[in-house]
Amino acid sequence: MRVLAICGSLRAGSLNRKLLDAAIAMLPAGLEAEVAEWRDVPVYDEDLEAQGMPAPVAALRARAMAAQGFLIATPEYNWSIPGGLKNAIDWLSRKPDGTQPFAGKPVALMGATPGPGGTTHAQSHLRQVLYLLGAQVLPPPGVFVQQAASRFDDAGAITDEATRKAVAALAAAIGKAVA
Repeated sequence: MRVLAICGSLRAGSLNRKLLDAAIAMLPAGLEAEVAEWRDVPVYDEDLEAQGMPAPVAALRARAMAAQGFLIATPEYNWSIPGGLKNAIDWLSRKPDGTQPFAGKPVALMGATPGPGGTTHAQSHLRQVLYLLGAQVLPPPGVFVQQAASRFDDAGAITDEATRKAVAALAAAIGKAVA
């Protein structure tokens, strides 16, 4: 069984990438994760789509279609999800063959932010987007890591026990949902 792990931040050293890596390490035995690379996905443009799926989109789509579920870590930008993450989801939602990869598949959401909000707004918006696509977004409680810079050590390990427990519970939940 395999989940596609998507980080909403492309920044090297991203708190959300650390969170995603921690969750991947806690996935149940037998469940593998592949980290999605979407840096080269162009801005969605229907004229571009009419010329055929760009290679980075086709590669991401193939990985998403093959996944049995998704694990997404998103930062919060201006009370919403990052534009790049939304763009990647928009590309994936296109149906060149009549299908799209999120329909009927479980999705686990989490997020980390240096501020006090814990990505609650971003995750709410992401739930709305994924709901429209027919994804089975795991129910709350989710993982909302606030003041995240203080919750990881220099190697990226979670230093806070409550955060570690929440991430472990989410990893177990996506494992159960995919099985």
